[in-house]
Amino acid sequence: RSAQSAGDLIDDAFPSTTVNLLPEWEATLGLPDPCAGESPTVELRRAQVVARLTDNGGASVDYFVAFAKTLGYDITITQFAPSRFRRKFGTPFGGDAWAYAWQINCPQLTINRLKFGQSFGNPWATWSNAVLECELNARKPAHTILIFNYS
Repeated sequence: RSAQSAGDLIDDAFPSTTVNLLPEWEATLGLPDPCAGESPTVELRRAQVVARLTDNGGASVDYFVAFAKTLGYDITITQFAPSRFRRKFGTPFGGDAWAYAWQINCPQLTINRLKFGQSFGNPWATWSNAVLECELNARKPAHTILIFNYS
């Protein structure tokens, strides 16, 4: 039993594989938060821990796409621009506020399935984008507007 506990401690030393020390990792990072809902899966909790630990900040499209990928979401981002004279026909038309809007394109529901070797008692799959919305809204520049496009 001691050898098994020692082996488990190695797994718990890394946030992506932790089970027993997950509450300690979360407490260090101010988790769990309302983003994950009332009863998030262990996998979702681990993904949030890893995303927050590896987050080094940024404001580029590449940063937000990579951050979402760490959380387990595949997204693309559409940027907008205010309407200008001599713009090509067929491009979106809008006022100056569009300079501060950007659109997150993702599936309507991201399905996170339980992987082999994860702890028992967790649901087989979860369908949600709540964590993505919450985490990106917390990290977006304050003067910008996020639009979530579920298609």
